[in-house]
Amino acid sequence: MPCLLALAAFFFPRVVLFFLWLLTPAVLAPAYEGNGLWLILGFFFLPLTTIAYAFAYDPVSGGIAGLGLVGVVIAVLIDLGLLGGGARARR
Repeated sequence: MPCLLALAAFFFPRVVLFFLWLLTPAVLAPAYEGNGLWLILGFFFLPLTTIAYAFAYDPVSGGIAGLGLVGVVIAVLIDLGLLGGGARARR
């Protein structure tokens, strides 16, 4: 099941992010506690990064580290690549 979620997140990140927010608020709440603005901005601009940060966030230490950080960096690169690829295709 987690592999199916990861595959769906790659192709439809905003849909997966919406369903994570709707059905499993315990995944997103600790990472974006107190400032929902980052969650809203992430939904529109960097949805894969928002999902990766929510899964990599460690509430005990209050941040991300190790492989979680690598996952977030890869998600940023994918998000920026997808945005840049769309601009190139329009030209």
